Amino acid sequence: MAKQPMLKFVKVERDMPTKRTAEDRKQDFNEIYAEFAAAKANEQASRCSQCGVPYCQNHCPLHNNIPDWLNMTATGRLEEAYAISQSTNTFPEICGRICPQDRLCEGNCVIEQSGHGTVTIGAVEKYITDTAWDNGWVKPIVPEAERTESVGIIGAGPGGLAAADMLRRAGIQVTIYDRYDRAGGLLTYGIPGFKLEKDVVMRRNKLLEDGGVRFVLNCNVGEDLSFEEIREQHDAVIIATGVYKTRDLQGPGAGAAGIVRAIDYLTASNKASFGDEVAELVDGTLNAEGKSVVVIGGGDTAMDCVRTAIRQGATSVKCLYRRDRANMPGSQREVQNAEEEGAEFVWLAAPKAFAGDPVTSVKVQQMRLGAPDASGRQSPEVIEGADFDESADLVIKALGFEPEDLPKLWGTDGLEVTRWGTVKANFGTGETSLDGVYAVGDIVRGASLVVWAIRDGRDTAQAILEKFNAKAAIAAE
Repeated sequence: MAKQPMLKFVKVERDMPTKRTAEDRKQDFNEIYAEFAAAKANEQASRCSQCGVPYCQNHCPLHNNIPDWLNMTATGRLEEAYAISQSTNTFPEICGRICPQDRLCEGNCVIEQSGHGTVTIGAVEKYITDTAWDNGWVKPIVPEAERTESVGIIGAGPGGLAAADMLRRAGIQVTIYDRYDRAGGLLTYGIPGFKLEKDVVMRRNKLLEDGGVRFVLNCNVGEDLSFEEIREQHDAVIIATGVYKTRDLQGPGAGAAGIVRAIDYLTASNKASFGDEVAELVDGTLNAEGKSVVVIGGGDTAMDCVRTAIRQGATSVKCLYRRDRANMPGSQREVQNAEEEGAEFVWLAAPKAFAGDPVTSVKVQQMRLGAPDASGRQSPEVIEGADFDESADLVIKALGFEPEDLPKLWGTDGLEVTRWGTVKANFGTGETSLDGVYAVGDIVRGASLVVWAIRDGRDTAQAILEKFNAKAAIAAE
């Protein structure tokens, strides 16, 4: 047998690709996504019919000039589009992400109503402002002149931040007091990062700080600082605390371990996204990983809990709601997202009792819809004898929020509240029963939308400016 020749390996010099890092891949994705987003934004903006009656604008609480900035986007004039968008909305990139457009602007788009699918207004709004940030068009506030008047704002949520932005632009000295360690309120700790990225909120906070807004964080009014001390330090005070008191569950076993508040659950998850060490996540108290989860409620907060539990690795996630799908208060878009991600909805179902401590199951009462109540919605009625058990290792209460008793909490006489506990205030100016004290957002309206809080903050800031200007005019005479 002939001897086989020995194989020789010859080294070939060639340009080998360098090893790519995660940051390289992220940059590639961002570049590709930016091209796609630009094309989609142009396509969608071009679909706007520029109708004679802009229903989209009329159904936006801020009355954003939507047709004009869509037209600017379609013609490539993005910096002008941003200027128009920012002129009526303090946080367009936030509203573009979290507003329930299906119930507001997009739901009232003429093209949508004609059966051809809405212009995706929210996505275009987000694109415009993200582009503005990327190109350096978003600048810190630089007032034309500084003024001596001072305003204290209690609460660093969207209403308080919106008021602060407008007041600083006029040169007013603004201080915001907040109980949390980061500003933003529910934008920071209540809404999950998959809906509203936290760096988006933090850069707005920094922009306000760079523009001269002073933040006093980790400050519990009524404990660390009294309400009267704040009043003494400022020419006007805005109450923008939001509503954080959770509506509670009733029935046997409702106090068992493993039954938690939605706000605690979402706050823990959001703190972890900042890199904070959260003991309740580590020990499993507020962690859905490996658990059967039942969320009780039908609003957007319930949807946030459902979708967070899925991301934490729950083995099953079910949402109980006492009415049907058509009557739930949350966004239908959010329900669809949750279903696509694997959540199961149990309609016409309410908790009756809880077994185990820690909780092991929920006794569920089946319901039916009866006659309409005072609001026009059909009232849920119990179907006697129609009960069943639903396994649960973690139950999340997402039944809505109520106002805290501020007069008692702050030891304040004369601050009038409604029978629901919200602060009595003029919806146009925010004026309360106390001289120089205003209130905005959920603490006036009850639990509502971020966009309404922004509207209230801007309206109240304008009312305060008008009062300051009137006083200055009288003093100058």
